[in-house]
Amino acid sequence: MPVISAANPKGGAGKSTSVLALATCLSQQGASVVIIDADPNRPITDWRSGNSKLPIQVRSDATEANIRDVINETASQAQFVFVDLEGTASRLTSRAIIRSDLTLIPLGGSALDAQQAARAVNLVRESEEDIGRKLNFILAFNRTNPPPFVRRIEREIATQMHKNDLPILKSHLHRREAFNAMFMERLSLHELSPSRVNGVAAAIENAMHFTGEVLEVLRGATRERAA
Repeated sequence: MPVISAANPKGGAGKSTSVLALATCLSQQGASVVIIDADPNRPITDWRSGNSKLPIQVRSDATEANIRDVINETASQAQFVFVDLEGTASRLTSRAIIRSDLTLIPLGGSALDAQQAARAVNLVRESEEDIGRKLNFILAFNRTNPPPFVRRIEREIATQMHKNDLPILKSHLHRREAFNAMFMERLSLHELSPSRVNGVAAAIENAMHFTGEVLEVLRGATRERAA
């Protein structure tokens, strides 16, 4: 089953938000999902301690020594496995990337975020050299303004990435209160109350588009491997 890791050596790059948005959308549609919470701050583990009714299993026992075994075990149990990695270029991170079908590299719309995302790309490419085969990755903006309020710096970063032939999702996870509320309320987007949280419907639509595009990237990677 597909393994998707979220990696960026910069803390606060949106890894946990991206993982939780994807995982909850897929679970909401009936898929079985496991999240491996390898972030030392354990944001997904804390979310799982809440009252969400979604049957998402969270593993928080991954270490540098056992990460490959944990991924292999969970991949045999669930339709989708997500790995929320620590904000550092560690051996644990490298081992998870090598075992992943897709590495998602979240970044915000700033020059610093772009620099750190480039470090994550380099980590993927170093891992490719280590194992002698291509690894699939894609960059994904988050905490950006929804159209038509896209900032100039975000457009410039995206343009530069395209010039450098870096794969990037068209869908962004936008800056919305509902994405923060998932962690505050420890619920999925679909479980948040629109009377208490602004923009729930727009956040759900945003997350579903984001999830759909990630699934299409995974399908494309599967077709390439089969060719």
